[in-house]
Amino acid sequence: MMPPSPAHGPRTFTRRTMLAVSAAGLAVAVTGCTSSSPADERDAVTDEQADELAAQVAVQETLVQAYDLAFQADPALAAAAGALAGQAGEQLDRLRAAAPDSTPSATPPPAAPAPGQGQAWLRAQVAVAATSHATAVLDQTGARAALLASIAAGLRGHEALLA
Repeated sequence: MMPPSPAHGPRTFTRRTMLAVSAAGLAVAVTGCTSSSPADERDAVTDEQADELAAQVAVQETLVQAYDLAFQADPALAAAAGALAGQAGEQLDRLRAAAPDSTPSATPPPAAPAPGQGQAWLRAQVAVAATSHATAVLDQTGARAALLASIAAGLRGHEALLA
């Protein structure tokens, strides 16, 4: 049995009361934030943002091509880093979905690496793409910025694995 609570004195809040008050406050805050703006202005895309995102699609296309060229020059690298190429392709798919008006790039593929230099060359290509995506984040907002930041971070991981 629990001891009886004192009849007098300061009132204390139980965890259950605090949880209920917190949930009610959160509901009011969310309602206030969402009802003030019918459309999320962060997801409105300017022409400049659309152009920059299309440019990032081209950067990622070039990177996917670079993986193919590096693997052709160094078949052992293909076995070791094949999963990374798959991730770069998935990232390209996500960028294309975020920039539906972009068309496949007409830029020529990067020059193939010298024999035996595939890994170092590929690492440099990954670094260029990661830097490009990270820089483009600054001009984007909302989900587009988050996508580019995520891809840039993932590519930094590729870069570290290729070291």
